Amino acid sequence: LTQDKMADQFSKWNTEELDSFLIEITRDILKYKDNKGYLLERIRDTAGQKGTGKWTAIAALEYGIPVTLIGEAVFSRCLSAIQSERVLASKQLKGPQGKATVPNLTEYLNHIKHALYCAKIVSYAQGFMLLREAAKENKWNLNYGGIALMWRGGCIIRSVFLGNIKEAFERNPNLTNLLLDDFFKKAIDRGQESWRQVVSNAFLWGIPVPAMSTALSFYDGYRTEKLPANLLQA
Repeated sequence: LTQDKMADQFSKWNTEELDSFLIEITRDILKYKDNKGYLLERIRDTAGQKGTGKWTAIAALEYGIPVTLIGEAVFSRCLSAIQSERVLASKQLKGPQGKATVPNLTEYLNHIKHALYCAKIVSYAQGFMLLREAAKENKWNLNYGGIALMWRGGCIIRSVFLGNIKEAFERNPNLTNLLLDDFFKKAIDRGQESWRQVVSNAFLWGIPVPAMSTALSFYDGYRTEKLPANLLQA
């Protein structure tokens, strides 16, 4: 896809369930040009961090809560920062030789949309797991629905989706995990086949999708009655 076509896709997604500030600004970044052409292609692919992701990951480890998506997001920034090593490795380390192709582009873009939405649900579910554990440890009385609305009011993660989170906690103030709410269960049911297809194809094509794949691993782990942790304890 050209950048204009990618921007068009993000614009479409921003009218659907992915409607959010981050989808909106990604569209705008993809479309932005100056007198030299697209700006994005001239920006170095190295990212630093201001600390919020790192602090969240540290808190997750301290409270023993698997906030895996934010952890992967932080580590992805760290990986991007070692650009000189990546340039060297790209000339020495081999990966899949086949070209990434799909039989129906429109259909596959819809798969990507569902995969992103499912991963987003898991990310918020993990965040609220951390809030719940912190509240338990510190004897806080948190209004989780109110927190969701506060984020919707003026925050980088603001999105229409936060209203669905508020409604979930209104339906059940003692909800242990957003994944167990009927609205989000149905959303995952609708999208998980697409999610699995996108992640598996990315692996076969050698395309890194750290957040989307760790979200799927968490989901499968969370829904598994018996994990092999007994071997760790033996």
